[in-house]
This record gives sequence, structure tokens and C-alpha cells, in this order.
Amino acid sequence: MIKKLKSWFSKPMFGPKNYVDIPDEERIAIIERSSIQVSRGVFYSTIIIITSFLPVFLLSGQEGKLFHPLAWTKTFILLVDAFLVITLAQVMLSIFMKGRFKDDHANPINRFLERVYEPVIRWVMRWRKTTIAINLLALAISIPMLMSLGSEFMPPLDEQSILFMPVTLPDISNAEVKRILQVQDKIIKSVPEVRQVLGKAGRASTATDNSPISMIETIIQLKPKSEWRAGLTKRDLINELDDKLQIPGVVNGWTQPIINRINMLSTGIRTDVGIKVHGQSLDSIYAVSEQVKAALQGIPGIKDLYVEPVTGGKYLTVDINREALGRYGLNVDDVNNVVESAIGGSPIGQTIEGRRRFSINVRLAQDYRNSVERIRRIPIATAALGTIPLSAVATIQFENGPPMISSDNALLRGAVMFNVRDRDLGSTVQEAIAKVDQTLKLPNGYFLEWSGQYENLIRGQRTLLIIAPVVLIVIFLSLYLAFGSAREAFLSLITIPFALIGGAYMVYFYGVNLSVAVAVGFIALFGIAVETGVVMVIYLNDAMKQLVARQGNSRDTITRDDLREAVINGAAKRLRPKIMTVSVALFGLVPVLWSTGVGSDVMLPIVLPMIGGVLTSSTHILLVTPLIFLLTKEYELRKFGKLDVLEASH
Repeated sequence: MIKKLKSWFSKPMFGPKNYVDIPDEERIAIIERSSIQVSRGVFYSTIIIITSFLPVFLLSGQEGKLFHPLAWTKTFILLVDAFLVITLAQVMLSIFMKGRFKDDHANPINRFLERVYEPVIRWVMRWRKTTIAINLLALAISIPMLMSLGSEFMPPLDEQSILFMPVTLPDISNAEVKRILQVQDKIIKSVPEVRQVLGKAGRASTATDNSPISMIETIIQLKPKSEWRAGLTKRDLINELDDKLQIPGVVNGWTQPIINRINMLSTGIRTDVGIKVHGQSLDSIYAVSEQVKAALQGIPGIKDLYVEPVTGGKYLTVDINREALGRYGLNVDDVNNVVESAIGGSPIGQTIEGRRRFSINVRLAQDYRNSVERIRRIPIATAALGTIPLSAVATIQFENGPPMISSDNALLRGAVMFNVRDRDLGSTVQEAIAKVDQTLKLPNGYFLEWSGQYENLIRGQRTLLIIAPVVLIVIFLSLYLAFGSAREAFLSLITIPFALIGGAYMVYFYGVNLSVAVAVGFIALFGIAVETGVVMVIYLNDAMKQLVARQGNSRDTITRDDLREAVINGAAKRLRPKIMTVSVALFGLVPVLWSTGVGSDVMLPIVLPMIGGVLTSSTHILLVTPLIFLLTKEYELRKFGKLDVLEASH
């Protein structure tokens, strides 16, 4: 029984028993020849992938901070990989590749792939024009699909919380803003998906917070999505809260805590988009801002539209009557000291609590300074006439003025702000720009500047458009150095536009907008596509060398059928390493499609073009690249009478 089991286990489970015993000297020689054959191409493929990430290194601002770690990590890994390909890999092969070796047909997966692939490649060789036309048609369809997609700077990251930023009138009182804040928090807390609410009005005791008291900030922490009502999304939740919080005199604004701070620090705009109005007069700036707001009304996608108030602030003015001061024997400092101590407070000492010191200020109680009439009755002591009211020597009244003065580049600035929801950022702003340019006529000396996320979008697009041609040139030069032939370099480079097909289809059918993240995905895709193309071209050239070694390098000894069979053999008989190259990329990327949690909505736009592009580029490489290679070799044989066979050094 034991002998039978040993005999059974010693047999191959699948396919014929094709074992070969190779002596050590021959085995080392084969490893050496194979390494020389592929190492140079794989080395330059790695360099090409590193080169393709050059645009990512040149990104600046928010997008640069986000993607630079990705680019640096991938670059360092690939540099080490390129070194190991030409050093350690051969040593490891010589150590572990020992004993009896199976033929490729002993692998059932390899037999199945060849059985499927060989009839297809023969059909492609027979229907050449049809194959090329299908690929060109798919490429032609993908271009308008990409052009029809919306654009945005970055895919919105779900921070698992909401920042509610309503704006009220600039002359609102402390008591009224406190009441509004309490009412809003109570309404927000009534929604079952809300866990906690924390509202704030005014500014913190720091010079970096320039928020007026009329701007409220409310952080809304949400419960886990497993506890939400069925079918409810975050967008639906914001729309529901917005409908419930329609309070007269309050303009609602919805964003997220982190992106809001990033926007304010990078562009000075606390919404997705802001139109900065520059000029010389605050009144004129406000008038132009109102015209811009009127032009933007009704444009689809524009939400939370409001004008940053540059007028309407209330100031208490104490205008001193110098003639009255002379009659009462007072001077200006006497009145200023009384006003300062009664309303603002005068320091009288310090209190020490541990290592901290606090100033002690004294002023009139709230009941004696809460109206203009009470302020007018503030007593002032005179030397000869006793106590007189403040109104006897000064005129006290409220006057209008700017609630806050903002400036950019030494120019006064106002702003019209809005968020974009239910539509992509790029097309929304483009329609808004066209509408404003059509309806608005600016006074002399006044101009508009579109800022916010749109400013970042334009900067990222310009960087990528400038550097992309340079990257393609560098990739072509690297391929030329790898093959020593411009035709072979072009044959590998031509896979890039066909990789675009699958990436465009995936992005389109998933409904993802074009963004810097999608651009980074396409950049990574181009390197992977070129790498797979290099592997195919290496094996096709190896098939040409074998053909020339058998039949000589002349059109008298090589027929078109011989050439076709050699190309099919080079494409089909080395199918496994090409499929492995594609599979490694797919197996690492596909799980991202089902990932959830914070960050998955940013990773998905990066991965989608890579998955779709790897599928279409591999199809192109397996089917169209051998066809183009065959057409090239037939042309060489017909025109020059021989084949241009590359040296075996690559």
C-alpha cells in the first residue's frame, strides 16, 4: 500500500510527465543567457516607470503634499528593484532552480492559456485590417468619453463629519447669535444620524482666527453608517439638514472640517469656490459683488451662495466737543479715560494662578452700558461744576462701516463664495465664468479672480500638461537605449494610447470626475503598459533570432508563412511571463474596488484607470503588438531583403 501511494504521489497531477534533468554547468549557462536576454529590458522598464512619475514630483500645493509620499515610496522601491534585477535575481535563480525541470506544457494553466490564445492570434494575423480598425475605433470612442467627463481638483474625501458654517448679518448682537446657535444645534441634534454637535460663534483668542462674530462654525459628528437609515447618503443628510435650518437672515454653508481649514490656509476662501473682487473702494466692491451674485443665481451645482460682507458693520462713535470741554475745564484725555474704563475696562492689577498671570480689569456692569442712552449718561467728574453726563461733552451714536477689511497684494478685496454639490467643479465654474463675463461690466480699476479649489485645479492641470510631453520623450529615449532601435522603442511606446482605452472606460462607467488623482492613476498606468510591451518585444525579437539561426537572414530562405509562424511562436510560447506581469498588477489593484472607510474615495479614482488600462493594454500587447511587429518585419524583408535582428544583449 505504501509503495502504491509513493508511486501515485510521484506522478504529475496534470498533463504529461515531461521532466528534464539538466547538468549544473548547462543549467548555469541557461540562467546566464536568460538573464542577459531579459535583464536589460526589465531594468529599463523599471527606469521608465520611475520616469513616468516625474509629473507627480512636480505637483505643488495641496496635491503635491498628498501624492509626493506615494511617488517617493514607489521610486525608492523601484530603484532597489532595478538593482536587484541585474544582481541578486540571477544568484537566487542559480540557488533555487535545481533538480528536474518540467516542460511548459506540464502546467495545466499554461496549456489552457495557449489553447485559447493561439487560435485568437492566428485570427488576428489573418484579419489584420479588421483588428487594427477595431483598436482604432475603441481608441476614438474613448477620447470623447474622457472629454465628456466632469473635472474637479481632488475627489472629495469623506471625513466622517460635517462642518456647518452659516453666516448672519454683520451687526448681529452677542445675545442674538447665541440664540441662533442654540436653535441650530437643537435642530441638528434632532436628526438620528447625528452623534454630537459643537457650535462656536466669533473668533478664538489667536491672531490666526479672523472669524467675525457673525460667522458660526458647528462641527457635526456622525454615527457609524451602519446606524444610518436605509439608503441614506451623506449628501442626502446634508440636504435634509439644510432644509430644516432655513432661518431668516442666515445663509447656510456646508463643508468638512479638514478641507475647510486647508482651503482657508491655501487660498483664503472657506468654500469650494470664491470670486475675489479687487478694487479701491469698499462700497464699489460690495456693489460689484452683488452683481456677481445675481449673475450666478440659478446655475446648476452652485450651493450656499453668498457675498462676504464688506459693509454693514456697526461702530459706536464718541465725537468729543472741544468747545464744551473748555467750558467744563476738561481735556480730551479726561473723556478718553472715562470711555476706556467704563466700556472697555481699565487694568488695576494681576492675579497669579500657578505659573499663569491674568490681568484684572474693571468696567461698568452690563446694565449700565447696554444701550446708547445709558452710555450717554456715564458720569464725568469736573473740578468746578461737579458731575456731568458724557453727552454734555460728546456726541455718541452708531455709524456704519466695514465689519472686517480684507486685502490681497495691497488691494482691497471682497468675495462671492459658493460650494459645488450635485455637479462637478470644473463645468460648474466654467459655466459661471461664461455667465459672469457675459452679464457683468466692471468699473475701471476693478477685476475678478477665481479662487478656491478651482485655483488649485487650474494649477494642477497646467503642471501636468507642461510635463507630460517631456515624460513621453524621456520614456522613448529609455526604450531606445533598451533596444537600440527607434522602431522597437516606438512599438513599445504605442501601447500607451491603447492603455488609455480601458482607463477611460472604467472612469466613465464608474461616474468618476477627472481630477489630479485620476491623472496620477493614468501616469502609473503608462509605466505598467510600457513594461508589459517591453517583455513582449523581447520575446518577439528572440523568435526572430531563432528563425534567422534556422533558415538564414534572407528573403530567399524566409517566407511570409515562416515569419508569421515565428511571430506566433514568440507570442504564444512565452505567454506565461506576460500574463504574470499583468496579473501581478491586477491582483494588487482589484481589492481597492471593494475597500471602504476613510481614504477609499480618494484611492478609487487612482486605481480605476490602472485596472481598466492594464486590461486593454495587455489585450493590445498580446494581439496587436505581434501584428504590428509582423507587419514591420515583412516590410523589412520586402524592402531590404533581410530582417533587422537586434543583438542578444538585451
